[in-house]
Amino acid sequence: MSQAKPDSTAQSSFLRRIVPGILLLQTYKPEWLRFDFVAGLTLAAYLLPSNIGTASLAQLPPQAGIYACIFPGLAFWLFCSSRYTSITITSAIALLLGSTLGEMAGGDAARFGALAACTALIMSAIALIAWLVRAGAVVDFISESVMLGFKAGVALNLAISQLPKLFGFGDTPGSFWRRSAGFLAHLGQTNAVALALGLVALAILLLGKQFLANKPVGLFVFIGGIVFASLVRVDTRGVKLLGEVPQGLPPLDIPAVHWSDLNQLLPVTIACFLLAAVESAAIGRMFAAKRGDRFDANQEFLALAAANLGAGVGQALPGSGGMSQSLVNEGGGARTPLSGLIAAGFILIVSVFFAGLLRNLPQAVLAATVLAAVGGMFKVAEFRRVFRSDRSEFIVAATALIGVLGSGILRGVMIGAVISLVQILRRASQPRVAPLGRIPGTHRYSDLERNPGNEPVPDISIFRVEASLFYFNVEYVRGTILRRVRSESTPPKMVVLDLSTSPHVDLQSAAALNTLEDELKAAGIRLQVVETHSAVRDRLRAEGLDEKLGGINRFRTVAQAVEEFQSDAGIPAPESLR
Repeated sequence: MSQAKPDSTAQSSFLRRIVPGILLLQTYKPEWLRFDFVAGLTLAAYLLPSNIGTASLAQLPPQAGIYACIFPGLAFWLFCSSRYTSITITSAIALLLGSTLGEMAGGDAARFGALAACTALIMSAIALIAWLVRAGAVVDFISESVMLGFKAGVALNLAISQLPKLFGFGDTPGSFWRRSAGFLAHLGQTNAVALALGLVALAILLLGKQFLANKPVGLFVFIGGIVFASLVRVDTRGVKLLGEVPQGLPPLDIPAVHWSDLNQLLPVTIACFLLAAVESAAIGRMFAAKRGDRFDANQEFLALAAANLGAGVGQALPGSGGMSQSLVNEGGGARTPLSGLIAAGFILIVSVFFAGLLRNLPQAVLAATVLAAVGGMFKVAEFRRVFRSDRSEFIVAATALIGVLGSGILRGVMIGAVISLVQILRRASQPRVAPLGRIPGTHRYSDLERNPGNEPVPDISIFRVEASLFYFNVEYVRGTILRRVRSESTPPKMVVLDLSTSPHVDLQSAAALNTLEDELKAAGIRLQVVETHSAVRDRLRAEGLDEKLGGINRFRTVAQAVEEFQSDAGIPAPESLR
């Protein structure tokens, strides 16, 4: 009996770590409920029109967007680590699904919905595996520059997919460029009533974003559009309406797909997961920095797994954290993730009792809702900033943008991931090899290129490698040192290699240092390695390089190596140190 209580306590503590919502309910303060209730209502009013519009991007009926508010929202709050992150369907994921699942569905709307729901289930499994192996660092492999270009490409795809609806005529399927050509070709078929309705709705939404930030302006635009369309009967004037929205909830079930479909769905699901992971982590980290909260990227994987499990069995689209929705949640005064549950509850009530009222919503108003979000994704000022500060990063962002426009959303995601990995490999394979000089009046040495006032040491070239040495970068380091030594008008008599910023040296790197010593020795130049970490000393000694590299020990510094050389050569110390 004495062991039962500690074991029970440990199990309870473990469960609270895995399911933070349990701890939240145990420590919830009654005074928070008023704030979470208002934030949940505000969030629901924002999510409902937003998700209906986003579902249309995936070529799915409005109820898929409604279900995506309900089932993921009922599960996400239990597992998430961020207080304000709101689960939703993002435009990027919706466009990605719309552009890739259409061919598999073959025009069958029911099959399309089943494939989208199955994508959510596979994404849930991937997120669960990512949580189990603690792969939170994976989100850091997609750079901000890649995401900047990717989101800009998605924004342009969004715009061209919604402009035909705004103008009141049919869309041209295909790539961005084909849709753009189709839009221009059909401008003569513009429906003036639909365009007027859409422009008024768009103007109200943009003004609301400017002067009523984080308020449910979209809901009032939806209600106004429905009331106006019902009174004026705009459908008799050629304006397309949303149509019937089934009232109630779908049966909870595993989507009916073929086993062969799973293999075809895997690439698009991985792309959806990458987008969801990066977006959700960015939101959580933003709020953690802003509010001083705790954020756990690995825990967010578990929350995404639970949310997408709900989306899959609830016939919805894959879910992700949404930036604008999360800001609405924060701005609405949320105190805890319970606001997300409250929002899902409100939308559940709408789905069960009031979904039929949505049928008279004009498609042009729906298009305006989507277009109003485009500006936040295409950040011209951010492109300018990157162009001014780092041209190579600008090229990366532009390449990601062109990749999305030229190759589609799915290939655009993959191109972005590849670009990010190439960036990492390029930087890792070409570490900085800094030439060092003496800081005047001291025995300290620092970067000569960054500090031109430093004093070069006669007859000695000093270098610091600002990275660990691995098989993929050591040849670059060796070549850089040899090139700089050979470019000196008067060849040095000694090269000092500072490894204080190189905590690791692998076998191939040790062999390359041996080769470097041979090459320098053949030119009459001595090599001295200093300021080595313990693991590096062990590696070099194990390879028999101790004496060859000047005697490797933890005490010898750059200054001592220089002083020993000058003393042996009878060179007096500089005047500033006498």
